[in-house]
Amino acid sequence: MDTLTDDKEGCYYNRSVNFFYTESGKNISAHWRQRDYVIVTMGMTVCFIVIFSNLLVIGAILKNRRFHFPIYYLLGNLACADLFSGISYLHLMFHTGPWTIKLSKYQWFVRQGLIDTSLTASVLNLLAVAVERHQTIFKMQLHSKMSTRRVFVIIVCIWLVAIIMGLVPTMGWHCLCDLPNCSTMAPMYSRSYLVFWALLNLLTFSIMVAVYTRIFVYVRHKSRQMSKHTSQMRLKDTVLSLMKTVSMILGCFVICWTPGLVVLLLDGLGCEECKVLRYEKYCLVLAECNSFVNPIIYCFRDSEMRKTFKQILCYVCRRGSPKEGNSSAHFTTMEHENSKFRNAAPAERSNGKPLICNGSEDVPSTSDNWS
Repeated sequence: MDTLTDDKEGCYYNRSVNFFYTESGKNISAHWRQRDYVIVTMGMTVCFIVIFSNLLVIGAILKNRRFHFPIYYLLGNLACADLFSGISYLHLMFHTGPWTIKLSKYQWFVRQGLIDTSLTASVLNLLAVAVERHQTIFKMQLHSKMSTRRVFVIIVCIWLVAIIMGLVPTMGWHCLCDLPNCSTMAPMYSRSYLVFWALLNLLTFSIMVAVYTRIFVYVRHKSRQMSKHTSQMRLKDTVLSLMKTVSMILGCFVICWTPGLVVLLLDGLGCEECKVLRYEKYCLVLAECNSFVNPIIYCFRDSEMRKTFKQILCYVCRRGSPKEGNSSAHFTTMEHENSKFRNAAPAERSNGKPLICNGSEDVPSTSDNWS
């Protein structure tokens, strides 16, 4: 994107990033202010929390065989998208403030493209989860019968589309040859692209909300019929609880991202009275916070996921402890723990629970433990 050739007529290929920021009215200070230090420090802290928490979710899904089902693979891919989002925002923190004007146009497009890719991947993952839940719930099943191969094909397609969407502005949908049409918030993005991108995501949000609303209406109707059959009550409760958890994830995503998309849409429509730059930072922080909300939801809603988190964290602590050799506990699979429990002496299992993680106790689950 940066060349040493002269600008073509009407195009500004050889101008700096600072030129476009000045033209759009988004002036950046050349010196670090106290506010810049605060924003970068807080942003980097949130990014590290996002990266750690989503690595924990991915590790739990890979480790525990109880999560080896299509819905959990898709939720794991959502965690990958959130992890990628954390990395993207961390990259942004090292290329923001006074650092921005030192970027080449190629570096600037990479910075923006990473964020666009992470959002697109998250939206498509949530859409895939909505479709999977729709097909499964209407058959009153807990897990889809979709093959693992098909799930991974869907995951690959999600990332291909996300990467393409992130590259679209770089490939030509920019304003380097249409300066009056440049965005204020993203000074080298075309306003028409912002309108397209914001409307597409808001439309997807609306579709997902409509799908989940239809599912809840169906489940509520079906629950009345199933209440007459006590043998089906456990399945109904588990299905409904899983639906509530997935809906909470969707709800938090919509709440965190909708303000930012609305501001982008207003910027794309050229609303000068809206003062979009005044709200830009707040919307960015809100969107960034969404990436560590999902692991919190998993902790509060799924006892099996919570237990796996504890096992992973205890394993890491034991590895870093100098008393590791004196510990009688071992980080193994749930099947191994249950095997030790069954083979233990009656006095050792009088409590009816296997010992895990240096004496801490957890109740083994018989099925998915969405509470």
